[in-house]
Amino acid sequence: MKKLPKVSIIIRTKNEERWIASCLDKIYSQTYKNFEIIIADNCSTDKTVVKAKKYPIKLIKITKFFPGKAINDAIKVSSGEIIICLSAHCIPVNNYWLEKLISPLKNKKIAGVYGRQEPMPYSSIYDKRDLLLLFGLDRKVQTKDPFFHNANSAFLKKIWKKNNFDENTTNIEDRIWASQVINQGFKILYEPKASVFHFHGVHQNLDPERCASVVSIMEKTMQKDYLSFDIKKKNLLKKNKIIAILPIRGKAIEYQNKYLMEFTIKKILNDKLVDDIYVSTDNKETAKIAKKLGAKCPFIRPKNLADKSTDLISVAKHTLEKIEKKNILPDLVYVVTESFPLREINLLSKMLNKLKKNGLETIAASKKEKAGIWLRDVSKRKFRNIVENIIPGELRENESFIVPLGLGHLTYAHVLRAGKFLDKNFDLYCVENPLSMTEVKDKKSLKNLIKNIN
Repeated sequence: MKKLPKVSIIIRTKNEERWIASCLDKIYSQTYKNFEIIIADNCSTDKTVVKAKKYPIKLIKITKFFPGKAINDAIKVSSGEIIICLSAHCIPVNNYWLEKLISPLKNKKIAGVYGRQEPMPYSSIYDKRDLLLLFGLDRKVQTKDPFFHNANSAFLKKIWKKNNFDENTTNIEDRIWASQVINQGFKILYEPKASVFHFHGVHQNLDPERCASVVSIMEKTMQKDYLSFDIKKKNLLKKNKIIAILPIRGKAIEYQNKYLMEFTIKKILNDKLVDDIYVSTDNKETAKIAKKLGAKCPFIRPKNLADKSTDLISVAKHTLEKIEKKNILPDLVYVVTESFPLREINLLSKMLNKLKKNGLETIAASKKEKAGIWLRDVSKRKFRNIVENIIPGELRENESFIVPLGLGHLTYAHVLRAGKFLDKNFDLYCVENPLSMTEVKDKKSLKNLIKNIN
């Protein structure tokens, strides 16, 4: 009689005292008997290891946990031809779970098998919904879809030797691995008869941080196989028509034939992402200078938009309206002022990349502020602490940002047209160079700037 292949069952644990004994009991009641169990424990502080040691197991200790590395390290001490990955809080539903899980691996085209996961009666309603929808009753073979789940999975060690699990990813190491083997011509099989009860479910009860991490990893590593929308391939960053609007009120600030606006205009032109720069000014001489520097100035701003009380958004909105009347229809508008001549190189391209990647409608350049912020009530001559400066910045519950709109504000034309800069889908881009926040507003400041540069 042919000897059955040995199976190595890897269980990763971290404070699983509640489940580990039930899990191991059910494994040892299986009809398939030729197996070993390897516990990869990540510094459990409860009785997980104590309870596990009551069974004939191998134990390896992990101090810094990465799911793929934990599996790889456990496989290195294994002696089986077949590897099983099972979560400690997964309990096999019946006594032939193991038999059903490994049986499809007889087919040389099958690289991995994953089994069904059923909710427990006291699993959360979210986990119940997800498990019941995701793990159906029909057996299926996947030739393109890289979905695979190491809470209840099996694969051959010889295939693993050529395809180790990613040791740096913090989530979905299983789907990354499945994507690799499918690209090599193998198949993944879902076997509903190899079922386990899974308390936590696949989404950890809607943990938002975990969800964000999973999506980020999927976008970086599985774009080709899992997502049809690929920003880099479609080169979407170059398709949008972008204009810059630079409002300047009054006479141009100048020192030794060097104009303050020149710094901003040159920086924007060097980005090579903007189709045109429009200077909005109420001064005809300023308009001439702007044109010489490479900007456009097709109109003079009316007096009602040229006093000290006029806000930047109103000026930008007026400029856009005037431009659009000439049938110039930009997709995105980059609003800047001349007051920040030392803004970092390629600021626009960095902001544009984040805007596109995160599906934003508006993004503003900002600086994270770690110091305390105080608000003074002028009439009452009192101060109110807005951001506590006693607690170190790294330990605060909330982060604070300084957002000067003139540093760089990128938005879609329809958002500016509606005057809703800070509406939904708004985010900040933190400048990397602190000099970007250097503000220059008069001739004296410009003089000091030029002297320091020279």
